[in-house]
Amino acid sequence: MRPKTLPLAVGLALVSQVVLAQDLPRPPEPFAGRIDQDKTRSTPAWPKQVKAAPGAPNVVVVLLDDVGFGQASTFGGVAETPALEELARSGLSYNQFHVASLCSPTRAALLTGRNHHEVGFGNVANASAGFPGYNSVWAKDTVSLAEVLRQNGYSTAAFGKWHNTPEWEITPVGPFDHWPTSLGFEFFYGFHGGADNQWEPRLFRNTSAVEPRATPAQGYHLTADMTDEATRWLRNVDAVYPDKPFFVWFAPGGTHWPHHVPKDWIERYKGKFDKGWDSLREEIFARQKAKGVIPANAVLTPRPPELPAWDSLPAEQRRLLAREAEVTAAFLAYTDYQVGRLLAEIRAQGKGDNTIVFYIVGDNGAEANTALLGRDLVAPDGTPATVAERVRRIEELGGPAFDNQVGSAWAWTDNTSFQYGKGIPAYLGGTRNPLVVSWPKGIKDRGTVRSQFSHATDIAPTIYELAGIPFPHKVEGVDQVPLAGRSLRYSFDQPGAASPRGVQYFEIRGSRGIYKDGWWAGSRQVNPGANSALNQAPFGTRQWELYNLQEDFTQSRNLAATHPEKLAELVAAFDKEAWANDVYPLQPDVGVGRPSLTAGRTLFTYRAGVGRIPSRNGPDVTRRAHRISAELDLSGKGGDGVIIANGGRWGGFSLFVKDGRLVYESNAHGHRSSHIVADGRLPRGPVKVEFRFTPEGTPPAAVTNPAPGQPQPAVPGVGRLFVDGRQVGEGRISKIAYGSYDTLDVGADLGTPVSRDYAVPFSFTGRLDKVEVELL
Repeated sequence: MRPKTLPLAVGLALVSQVVLAQDLPRPPEPFAGRIDQDKTRSTPAWPKQVKAAPGAPNVVVVLLDDVGFGQASTFGGVAETPALEELARSGLSYNQFHVASLCSPTRAALLTGRNHHEVGFGNVANASAGFPGYNSVWAKDTVSLAEVLRQNGYSTAAFGKWHNTPEWEITPVGPFDHWPTSLGFEFFYGFHGGADNQWEPRLFRNTSAVEPRATPAQGYHLTADMTDEATRWLRNVDAVYPDKPFFVWFAPGGTHWPHHVPKDWIERYKGKFDKGWDSLREEIFARQKAKGVIPANAVLTPRPPELPAWDSLPAEQRRLLAREAEVTAAFLAYTDYQVGRLLAEIRAQGKGDNTIVFYIVGDNGAEANTALLGRDLVAPDGTPATVAERVRRIEELGGPAFDNQVGSAWAWTDNTSFQYGKGIPAYLGGTRNPLVVSWPKGIKDRGTVRSQFSHATDIAPTIYELAGIPFPHKVEGVDQVPLAGRSLRYSFDQPGAASPRGVQYFEIRGSRGIYKDGWWAGSRQVNPGANSALNQAPFGTRQWELYNLQEDFTQSRNLAATHPEKLAELVAAFDKEAWANDVYPLQPDVGVGRPSLTAGRTLFTYRAGVGRIPSRNGPDVTRRAHRISAELDLSGKGGDGVIIANGGRWGGFSLFVKDGRLVYESNAHGHRSSHIVADGRLPRGPVKVEFRFTPEGTPPAAVTNPAPGQPQPAVPGVGRLFVDGRQVGEGRISKIAYGSYDTLDVGADLGTPVSRDYAVPFSFTGRLDKVEVELL
């Protein structure tokens, strides 16, 4: 851990300004009026409101998700990104900007100006471990950018993905200490976690769970919705505080899976990927040189040995893969369009000139740790369906039916001209993402490229300098970890200025990288893992490689063999940085001893109105005997509806009443795995209903920390329905599995439906007193 001492200035560029540090919150000012026993001899005075420095710019940070360096047209890619293009023409494009190579870590670095392990995000929040660099608990000694701006006169809001709250704190009742609204954002609208259904998301407004305002059939899409919410917020700020600067954190889900996008956008890219990844990567590389976003002497790195040549694949596979790429490109284009709408609103308010926009094209490189053929339709056991079956439903890709993801070789293409991708910080494919900065009032050089080495931790110091805000040495009485980043302000006016950054480490899941004075060393960790074309033998820690980035922009020539002393120097530098930043131990075991809302509990009691409890924070009934009982009163009219449901379209269970009959249905991977209907209608009046599950034989061992899309082994068994103690139904259950995004709800099924027998929410119309789930 770095010593908790603070320099007097924010970054090297602030030294000349001698901006002194301050404590936050500020202490109350002495009363400036006069007090006498007689009110006529007393003078009132009011506490001064905190105001931003005169001329402080508005700030917008746009952070896309899982986008490769060469994916957007602005940087040579196929997906058209006119909003990004417009900013690049009016501002600066940084072609050596680096991120942490994974979602939560990059966001932690951006939002604090510290390295990601220093904030507790050495991994994604849902893969935390019990060590300081990995616990996902955002501590008070790493105050957020939003909090500092808020306490210095800014209005602040966050929209979209939020992946920096501990999993066990994501509940309808908190605790909310690590939610956006407790970390400096006065308003939040978006979703928690690494990904969510873009058609039917699990949304929060501030700390309240809310449902989407429309359905996919009515034209709903989350990216458009969050843009509408941001627009509404900006208009309210303008109406109430027209002169107050704002900070907008805009983090859409694009292009993280699921790749959900309106079909008319997909059709724009029809046929554009038919030539395959090998040819397209060469074309993207050529466009990058023509645009000047990579040097003329850059070398295109070869296809990694784990991936096949496009022409070696059967025609049916090529057809499927081309459509996947069309969907992904459309998702990026659609996302950029919504960013354009947001920026157009700011300009329409007359605030565009003094708004600085940081458009960061990806929190890491494109996701390469996926199956070669991607993911969409799966079989009842969770394994991929046959290619023929998938092709038959190819026109549904991008729609609500699938939790779809593009294949790994397309991610390699999207990361042109570098090696590998997301989660592999040994190489630039996972760590180097485009950054475009536009500020009409403050940046006079337009449409040019900056090539200084820079990092996600540099954004916060840059904003502090531009806003004239001294970085606090204490917040709420807690000494602050110093900023790790350096302001980029120097580069706005000096295209050839040297970067003040001499050293920067990278580490994710055991893969390591270190930059030092123009050189880069990296060592890749390869672990066995399902559904990843890149995770192939030999497993374990690969040898360190060495690159001279001053002469080799793309890491095309490994110099480890010819420069062993330089390699040893960089490996030692990594070790030094690792100890200073809480990186060790490498690859700590995920989840051991982690706080849990369910550990040790076997009986869970719920009452009507309980809802939006994430499946992982409720009882896990998928692999053991259990019973579900409910006390109902059907004395009045009605009585149909969901009693309890956990999960949704891609996995879960539902106990409900339809046409007066008790029904239990389970869904595994989008397939009905059981459907048990009572042999008669429920009696009127008070009634107790029950479902019991008994597994067959000894359940197989569960997969520890499965990879995304990796199914757990089935635990089949028999399900039985009871009404007032009498058995009324029985059936076999082949598998119970939870989907990725949906929740546990009582008295309704929110989100996507577990069963096709009803439309959500299918609220229960009788009286529901109590539901118990008991693990046996």
